[in-house]
Amino acid sequence: MNLFLYNIFLSLYALAIRMYGLFNYKAKKWVTGRVGWEQQLKESLKPNEKRVWIHCSSIGEYEQARPVIEAVKEQYPSYKTVVTFFSPSGYEAIKKNHFIDYTFYLPLDGRFNAKKFVEAIDPSMAMFAKYEFWYYYLRELKKRKVPTLLISGAFREKHIFFKWYGGLFRQMLQCFTFFFVQDKKSEEMLGSIGITKNVLVSGDTRYDRVSVIAQNSKPLPFIDDFKAGHKIYIAGSTWPDDEVLLKESLNVLPANWKIIVAPHEVHKEHIQKIRQLFGNDSILCSELDAENSGSDKKILIIDNIGMLSRLFAYGDIAYIGGGFQKGGIHNVLEPAVFGLPVIIGPIYEKFIEAKELAKLKYLFPVNNAEEGNEILNRLINDETYYHALNESLKKFMMERTGATTAIMDYVKKEGWLK
Repeated sequence: MNLFLYNIFLSLYALAIRMYGLFNYKAKKWVTGRVGWEQQLKESLKPNEKRVWIHCSSIGEYEQARPVIEAVKEQYPSYKTVVTFFSPSGYEAIKKNHFIDYTFYLPLDGRFNAKKFVEAIDPSMAMFAKYEFWYYYLRELKKRKVPTLLISGAFREKHIFFKWYGGLFRQMLQCFTFFFVQDKKSEEMLGSIGITKNVLVSGDTRYDRVSVIAQNSKPLPFIDDFKAGHKIYIAGSTWPDDEVLLKESLNVLPANWKIIVAPHEVHKEHIQKIRQLFGNDSILCSELDAENSGSDKKILIIDNIGMLSRLFAYGDIAYIGGGFQKGGIHNVLEPAVFGLPVIIGPIYEKFIEAKELAKLKYLFPVNNAEEGNEILNRLINDETYYHALNESLKKFMMERTGATTAIMDYVKKEGWLK
């Protein structure tokens, strides 16, 4: 792709998202969230500040960036953090988080937008989490000689950087000062296009993030009340296909097991469909109170957001949704850090951590309910196998921490922040 085609793509994207926003809530948020962004920056940013800019595509990338953000705030307290998002799901989830100094939507890439935005925030250092490569923003950062890092990067043969037509995207990579990548394969792919001296295999910062979450997990008394001494099969970030599979798992779950379902979408229509699927043996989280603990129900449906990572502490086996969707699975590390074996759908190949967990038999991809029930049967009925897996998985997860330390040690060594 050349720059002319890239500019056409940006124009068509802007037009399409505005049209889609006429009848889609998320698209509308994408559009309205960027209205008046220059004035918003002018009114929000305080003068004479030193700032670090961290860009995340969405909430998943933010979870990867957060350990590094925390480390920056701890080690360089004189710097303010500016976090930007491309998607509404990321921005809307984090915008009220007082841990971040500034949170903005990233204006759509373009010569004017990039110049004005980077000029306004005037970052001392910029970090991009895993993905998101925007030509004009990266070029502007390089022009201003701003140290620009990619953290938890992941590269594969199929990516456009390594195709004959990916010249413009290879130019984008040349704008980065340093690459902190997840695995050796990513390092090799960068090396195949001549990027060799500024690459470090530091690992995935999400291992650090989920480790901290597990260590600081606060109790949820109402879950204890619902659990009532039962074992829990906990399903997180589910989609309709996942929920149908979960319904079938009721055929093999013993009487001393319950299910907690935390869907990816918690809008009213989806929650109602889940309720209809599971029937009278289910209860909504919002219906729990001092008089109704839900202890007599088999299924608890979480109809809010923000507590999933804490729920895994109460689980025994996990199911993570998205594996029947084109985009693939959601975060499998959140349950794994508690030692929970994880069942997923079949689409997971682009996720390095999932492939590694599957290879080591901590994670179990299934194509249908029959295969899922077969895995459940073994995990439930073979206690020796389950406990050995649980302990081994927790040890594995702890051994994978340390990416954040590697990144921050390098930042200090290079003097990118003073």
